[in-house]
Amino acid sequence: MTQTSAPANEASQEALPRQHRHYSIGELARMFEVTPRTIRFYEQEGLLAPYREGQKRIYREKDRVRLKLTLRGKRLGFSLAEIREVVTMYDAMPDGNARQLWRLLEILAEKRDNLERQLEDIRLMRKEIDDVDQRARQVLRGLGQEA
Repeated sequence: MTQTSAPANEASQEALPRQHRHYSIGELARMFEVTPRTIRFYEQEGLLAPYREGQKRIYREKDRVRLKLTLRGKRLGFSLAEIREVVTMYDAMPDGNARQLWRLLEILAEKRDNLERQLEDIRLMRKEIDDVDQRARQVLRGLGQEA
């Protein structure tokens, strides 16, 4: 029995329709520039559900899409619970539906509001730092010291 080489196997995978492709944990890790440990964590959190051949995890196209959505959600500052909610809605209606899109807009609005509050906090903190800096420099000048 001959064993298929990795490049030939990858080429045959590329020829398959996307929904029939499968991926190893290493392939997904390279594809998304994350560690296998990260992928196992998302699996543990219920965001990915590979099937197994012995100890080997086999990820389907659905898992690839879910990982992509999860990583995008993390970059946008979504919590795992929010990601799970959006991914679950995506699974129910992959092309989107009004309820899914309204919920996504709600989450995005919450993120935007939080960022605006954080930005204002940073502006205030920067002003306080500048004020303290200015006062310290005035005191040093009064002591005959230049800063």
